Amino acid sequence: MTKRNSDAPVCSLDYAFRRIGGKYKARVLWYIYTKDNVLRYGELKKMVQNITSKMLTQTLRELEEDQLISRKVYPEVPPKVEYSLTDTGMELIPFIEHLGIWGRKQMQKEKFE
Repeated sequence: MTKRNSDAPVCSLDYAFRRIGGKYKARVLWYIYTKDNVLRYGELKKMVQNITSKMLTQTLRELEEDQLISRKVYPEVPPKVEYSLTDTGMELIPFIEHLGIWGRKQMQKEKFE
């Protein structure tokens, strides 16, 4: 008999949304993608509106832990850090793009645009 881990995903959708769910993760992935697949921390901070430094750092760490982005640190002063999409992260882009199209349609229906 195997023990069920209470934190284990209950299905594939649960697994996926744990990786990209939340307010910022999909946007961070999208912004890195649209900027030639590489962005620095300060550039991300400017692009992701209404995010605190703490939340951006946490989001980047989680995306890196889930192997959706990679972090490259250059040995210089001040330190230069670049974030880019991994191959796994790139696989998500068509789905994020499709969500954006759906969102635009819904916003037009509700007269947000």
